[in-house]
Amino acid sequence: MIQQFTKTRWASLLIITAVLVGFSCSEFDLDEDPGKSQLAVLPYESIAELDLAVTGMYNRMWAALRMTTAFVSAWGGDDLTTHRASNKADFREYDQRAVTLGNARTRNTWRGVYQAIRAANTVLVNVQGVDLPDRATQDKLTGEAYFIRGMLFHHMARIHGRIALPLDIVPNPDITLASQEEVYRQIESDYLAAEGLLPTTSNTGATRPNAGTARAFLARLYMDWAGFPVKDNSKYSMAASSAKQVIDNAGSHGFALVPDMNTLYTLAGSANSEGVFTIAHCQPCGLGNRKTGKLGLPGDFGGWQESFAEIRFFEDMPEGHRKDATYHREIPLDAHGRVTPNVAGAASFIPWTEFKDQQNPVFKKITGPFEDNIFNGFQNSRSDYYMRYAEVLLTYAEASGRAGAETGDAWEALNMVRRRANGLPAGEASSEVDVTSGDLAEMAYTERKWELAGEYQRWYDLVRLERVKEALSNRSPQVSIGTVFDADGNATPTPLTEASNPILGSLETDNYFHPLPPDEVTQLPGLGGG
Repeated sequence: MIQQFTKTRWASLLIITAVLVGFSCSEFDLDEDPGKSQLAVLPYESIAELDLAVTGMYNRMWAALRMTTAFVSAWGGDDLTTHRASNKADFREYDQRAVTLGNARTRNTWRGVYQAIRAANTVLVNVQGVDLPDRATQDKLTGEAYFIRGMLFHHMARIHGRIALPLDIVPNPDITLASQEEVYRQIESDYLAAEGLLPTTSNTGATRPNAGTARAFLARLYMDWAGFPVKDNSKYSMAASSAKQVIDNAGSHGFALVPDMNTLYTLAGSANSEGVFTIAHCQPCGLGNRKTGKLGLPGDFGGWQESFAEIRFFEDMPEGHRKDATYHREIPLDAHGRVTPNVAGAASFIPWTEFKDQQNPVFKKITGPFEDNIFNGFQNSRSDYYMRYAEVLLTYAEASGRAGAETGDAWEALNMVRRRANGLPAGEASSEVDVTSGDLAEMAYTERKWELAGEYQRWYDLVRLERVKEALSNRSPQVSIGTVFDADGNATPTPLTEASNPILGSLETDNYFHPLPPDEVTQLPGLGGG
């Protein structure tokens, strides 16, 4: 039975949660009064109190990750590009590898994510030493806080490399940057703690993490740890082992590849067994998705023209079922020249090579199928994958290969993804698709390239294997023909000869990670340490 508590205590907790859900200045804002915010230690006396705080934590996490702002570093990959002009300067800086200190997306991501980390710290500090009657629920909620904190530290480490690791409620004015090893060890500690506390399974799509979610994220961490900048090759075997644990227990965790990739990016199908961790959105509830829909549509058709597909990457991608599920090659228009969700009844179709403003393919993963009609609004209710089960399979295959431990199971993990990419049942052997020899690690790495295209992941693979220069040195189209329009609208087919946003900055390793926002360093000089 839930323990009763006073109105005064309820009021205090509601104030805390309001601060967690609402918006303030930076995580490291030293002007906050500890007695009037979540900085006060208030041990939980009931599951209701703990649940209230965890709800606030999730709201903070959602606010930090709901928009492409938090994923702006992904524009460094060779799969994504943005508009060549317009108001996309912050994205363009990452796209061109010339990120300025004043980049607003960098600053807003830092602030939003660290606010969510502080919310997780509030839960973990206030639950310390508490033993509530419903221990299973207490452990589950505590495990979720560990997982979210580790995931958010991991998110920031992928952007900045060395980061601050606040683990308490009260901001530390003397906080410094942790070493890269310290950062990875803390993330590992949080994921392991989460795994030990979380239940085996969770809801469909894992919008609340389970033990398998935490173990899968450990595999992702170990892959990063094995790569640049630490390059600890021993972590490849740990990545393979972690991914294999998830695969061996996938049924218990509720994880599986969905049969048809086309269903992954629909409104109806985006919460499914493939979600290892999924961020839920609900537009009518005021919790809309701002990473998908309109922002992937060209300006010609009323889109935000923020997230386009790189032409060279599009050309290089093998033809087939997966490519068709990844891209829109044309836009359906009604009789008035507007994009229509009634694809079957469209009056005309405009291929991407005839877009008037900027000619780039469109990611179906981002706009969704036109029939879903999420391209018309500024936000929508489609769930957003933070990790898919396909990544776990490919991590196991690649890590096994790099660890020198190729097994039949590792080849099967790769082949499952390859089969589905070709429109075949993932679990049935295919002599036309299956591979059982060659460089497993490189095959899996390449498979990741195509499988995760447009999902804001490619950049991190390029970084960990130090292949940024190799991937970005030549993004010029090979064979695509675009259309030039004169003032009267007359069209002339013309070969496309260059990338939308040519590289301006360095492609060397010293430009992989991005400096911290200057105003944060000014406020806390310890963050500026080398």
